[in-house]
Amino acid sequence: MISVAEALQRCLDLTRPLDVEEVALRHAAGRVLARPVVALRDQPPFAASAMDGYAIRKADLCLGARLRVVGEAPAGRAWAGQLGQGEALRIFTGAPLPQGADHIVIQEDVTAAEDHIVIHTVEDAAHIRPAGADFKTGAEITPPRRLSPADIALAAAMNAPRLSVYRRPEVAIIATGDELVSPGEDPRADQIIASNTYGLAAMAEAEGAIARLLPIARDTRASLAATFEMARGADLIVTVGGASVGDHDLVGTVAADMGLERSFYKIAMRPGKPLMAGRIGDAVLLGLPGNPVSAMVCGHLFMVPQLRAFQGLPSGARRTRTAHLTCDLPENGPRAHYMRASLTQDPDHPYPLITPFTRQDSALLTVFAEAGALLIRPPHDGPRTAGEPVDYLSL
Repeated sequence: MISVAEALQRCLDLTRPLDVEEVALRHAAGRVLARPVVALRDQPPFAASAMDGYAIRKADLCLGARLRVVGEAPAGRAWAGQLGQGEALRIFTGAPLPQGADHIVIQEDVTAAEDHIVIHTVEDAAHIRPAGADFKTGAEITPPRRLSPADIALAAAMNAPRLSVYRRPEVAIIATGDELVSPGEDPRADQIIASNTYGLAAMAEAEGAIARLLPIARDTRASLAATFEMARGADLIVTVGGASVGDHDLVGTVAADMGLERSFYKIAMRPGKPLMAGRIGDAVLLGLPGNPVSAMVCGHLFMVPQLRAFQGLPSGARRTRTAHLTCDLPENGPRAHYMRASLTQDPDHPYPLITPFTRQDSALLTVFAEAGALLIRPPHDGPRTAGEPVDYLSL
């Protein structure tokens, strides 16, 4: 068995960033930027009013001043004149500042008549947004980054109608086993509902991948080989179950017959010991254990980093955080243990408080669904007492 860290590194060694494609800005949200977005103009491109009010010369700003209104400038229509002494221009938020003006007096600070205003409140704030205050021509949104709604708005302001992004990885997910039926079917008394693949597909799609759920492969070489054939064209093939050493665990054997170059098999962790990875044709293969929680935990630890690497994001282990234990824990064994746990916040405590669930069976999806974190116990980790800091992975 190899360590979790070594297994992850070998999984990442199998992946490479995918091709770059250009997409319309409207469809770029959630994609990973591959090339810089460069601003084609300043923002704002002119000095603009930040408030509704009147553009004046700062020299004319004084209590009781009477100024003649010489025109109006709504947003999108600049006033072409030159503002002189004793003059004011009715102006609205976002409109260009007229020549000669260097101050905006807000409309609440004046008494307005038909052709003049009288200033009754004086503020120091100019209420002007300088040209280029947000960004200058040539400013960049730098890759790689997963494009958020704020990034999309910024790219639009930079006048970029199309963005260069990494292609979305395609993931083919295969459940294996005679005991499985799909949700909605009528299982026999000796069968269960296939759940892992649906959770893994949701996990993959949350990371920007395109997930394909293939038909359940039965416990025969022919069925599994046929399902592998359906996975052609995928960047990542994820199998669930059948990766152990039982008489009916055929994934490794059938994959080897189809040209699998195996990188490793078995890792020192729980849940999830029977994990396998390698390359089969043009695709990466990730063979996950069949127990529901084992599959989901391994998806978080290995599949998610692989999908991020496919999309050009920095590769490596998912970021861990620190919490303080609420209970004592005995010494851990020789395998890293990822314990399902709940998190709570105490306003009087600098770190979250973490409580592992009493039941850690790898078949208990109800516990996993309630968990907010995986408490990480390193191999041979000594006894822990309540109040000690521990690492955890957020779910």
